[in-house]
Amino acid sequence: MDVGTLVNSLFWLFLIFAFLSPYLQRQALEAARTRQILNLERRRKSRVITLIHRQEAISLLGVPLVRYIDVDDSEEVLRAIRLTDPQVPIDLILHTPGGLVLAAEQIALALLRHPAKVTVFVPHYAMSGGTLIALAADEIVMDENAVLGPIDPQIGDAPAASLLALLQTKPIDKIEDTTLIKADIAAKAMKQVAEVAEKLLAKHMDPDKARTTARLLSQGTWTHDYPITVEEARGLGLPVSTDMPREVYALMELYPQTQMRRPSVQYIPTPYGRDRT
Repeated sequence: MDVGTLVNSLFWLFLIFAFLSPYLQRQALEAARTRQILNLERRRKSRVITLIHRQEAISLLGVPLVRYIDVDDSEEVLRAIRLTDPQVPIDLILHTPGGLVLAAEQIALALLRHPAKVTVFVPHYAMSGGTLIALAADEIVMDENAVLGPIDPQIGDAPAASLLALLQTKPIDKIEDTTLIKADIAAKAMKQVAEVAEKLLAKHMDPDKARTTARLLSQGTWTHDYPITVEEARGLGLPVSTDMPREVYALMELYPQTQMRRPSVQYIPTPYGRDRT
C-alpha cells in the first residue's frame, strides 16, 4: 500500500470515528443513567422517573439546547405513571427552571392521583412549574441548599401580578388594548394556578391553610425567581426533608452541562476530610 492510499484510508477512518464518537458517547451515558436509576429503584422498591433540564451538547455540532417543561415531558411522565402499579411508590427527580403551565399541571395532577407514596427529589432547584409538580408529592426531599420557587404565572415576558397591578396604578384610558387583554388573561391564569395549587396542598394541610399558601405562592408575593429555601418551604407547611439518597447525586453527575465553553467552576471532584495532608 503506497503512502497516498494509507493517508486516504486514515482520513476516512478518522472521519467515520468523528461522526460515530458523539453517538457512542451518548449511548454509554444513557446506559450509565439506566444503571443508576435501576440501583435507586432496587434500593427504594419504587418507580424512578427523572425530569431533568440542562443544557446538553446533543447534536453532532454540539449545539446546546435550553430545556423547559413541555407537553412532550408531560406525555412521557404520564406514560411512566400509567406503567406503574398503583401500589408501587413513585420517585420523581426534579431539576428544572419550570416551563409550560399546562404540562406541569398535568404531571402534578397525575401524581396526586397515584395511590402509593410519591416522593419528589430536588437536588438543586425546581422552580415555577417544577414547584407546582413538587406540591403533589407526599414528601419533598431537598438538598440542604436546594430551592423551590413561586408559581405565579408569566404572561409573555411580564408577571401576571404586575399586569394586574398596572390596572390599579394607571387610568384605564391610558392603557393600550393589548395590555388590557393581557391583564384579563393574567387574572384568569392566576385564578387557575391558585385553584390547582390549593387542590395539591389540601393533601398536606387543612383547607384554609391550603388556600392561604396557594395564594402566597401564586399571586406575585415575590419575584418569579425568588428562592424558597428548605426552611421557608417547611414554614409554608410543605412536607420537606433533607435525606437525599447518594444515588440521586450520582445520577445528576450523568447529566453534564454543555462543553461548548470554558467551565466557570472547576475543582478536584473528590471528598476532602479534615485530616487531609
